Amino acid sequence: MTARNQGPREVISRLETGVPGLDEAIGGGLPEYSFNIIAGGAGAGKTTLAQQTTFALSSPERPALYFTVMGEPALKMLRYQQQFTFFDTAKVGTSIRFIDLSREVLEGDLDALLGRIVGQVEEVKPGLVVVDSFRTVIRAADAGDGQLSLAAFVQRLTLHLTAWQATTFLVGEYSQGELQDNPVFTVADGILWLSQSMERNSMVRKLQVVKMRGQAPVPGLHTMRISDDGIQVFPRIIRRPPGDLGPPPDRRLSMGEATLDAMTGGGIPAWNSVLVVGPSGSGKTALASQYIEEGLKLGEPGVVAVFEERPREYLKRARAFGLDLEETIRTGLLEIIYLRPLDLSVDEALLEIEAAVRRVGAQRLVIDSLSGFELALAPTFRQDFRESLYRMVGALTGSGVTVLMTAEVGTSFSSLQFSPDLVSFLTDDIILQRYVEVESRLQKVMTVVKMRGSEHSSELRTYEITDSGLVVGEALTGYTGIITGVARHELPGPG
Repeated sequence: MTARNQGPREVISRLETGVPGLDEAIGGGLPEYSFNIIAGGAGAGKTTLAQQTTFALSSPERPALYFTVMGEPALKMLRYQQQFTFFDTAKVGTSIRFIDLSREVLEGDLDALLGRIVGQVEEVKPGLVVVDSFRTVIRAADAGDGQLSLAAFVQRLTLHLTAWQATTFLVGEYSQGELQDNPVFTVADGILWLSQSMERNSMVRKLQVVKMRGQAPVPGLHTMRISDDGIQVFPRIIRRPPGDLGPPPDRRLSMGEATLDAMTGGGIPAWNSVLVVGPSGSGKTALASQYIEEGLKLGEPGVVAVFEERPREYLKRARAFGLDLEETIRTGLLEIIYLRPLDLSVDEALLEIEAAVRRVGAQRLVIDSLSGFELALAPTFRQDFRESLYRMVGALTGSGVTVLMTAEVGTSFSSLQFSPDLVSFLTDDIILQRYVEVESRLQKVMTVVKMRGSEHSSELRTYEITDSGLVVGEALTGYTGIITGVARHELPGPG
């Protein structure tokens, strides 16, 4: 069957919103001349999002009309919005005209309200139109006695918003139930739903792209923050970064310890993820630092993301292992980032890490540790930590980075635990450290539990943390019960 020639398709221009992360979340920018709704509860950030977008998009060639019907003086609203860095006073009155409709709202005259909006648009012919907040109009309609019914007002306003050669926004407080019952949501081209929640003294704001015609938004709830710069959106991790890097290179990365490299079959395969697990004090950070330093010696830039201590403390501990990393930081080969807010999201952490990886062109990455990472998350994000971590590791290794993560597990003298919270399946390789009792002395032992698609040693070897770093010793042979933590000499066989 031959496809019918339908002629060239119309290309819809996409506008950059000026809100970091939002363009990616909505599928590549805001469609020009689209009719959009910004909805959600009080305090969720609706007005800030609308104004940040308006200031980013407005210009003398694309003027904006911002109608304020919020039931409070426009000057009060503007006084607070001026605290954000995106607020450009030079644009007020030139590229952006703020029009206060409080009088029409207080009188409840929907005819006059609609007439004022339409008249201003026809006079200015703006490229952007914002009506904030629509919920106030509904309350005014309930109290007023104008001839125009609320239903008719909504239909006529919506008709104008969709027909104007302008990108338009309707801002308002709505509940989730109104998505099904309100016809305005049906005709909207885009719907952004903002929410906020409190859990155990942690405040988390989220954004959902309910609808965006003509493009594929990133599904799910995206974390967002409001700072002095305005709103920043952290899109959910759902796929590896764009761009085909091809298959992983056929090479291995040294861990900085020759015996351990031999145990892993020649080093860590490039673009793999490796998990180093062990109890407190077993030397996980020492091994991670050695892995980074070895890469720096070979000219491979690196990034270390720490959650349990600040970079200064991390560098001090590295010096105790005989590793001096300060000079590589000064030359730009290494960056250490500290991620420790107690309401962090996995997506937010990934964006911070990816930005550091891009800045230095990192080939090696250390996350120290997953235990501290999970504690740094807001409680609402800990519920799906494993699923989020799986997406994050895939995104990082898919961008051409070899990732080493550390995680703490408790020492048990009756079982062998490979990772906390069953996260071992997320990684390609696992190196296990633990304590064992050997002849009434506590010793550290190490083994390679897993190397995906690669041969590796199954030996249990002793190791020490010295002034020159982690040093792997002899295989622990001639003993039984090593994995229980209490090693005993093998009894001679019958003979």
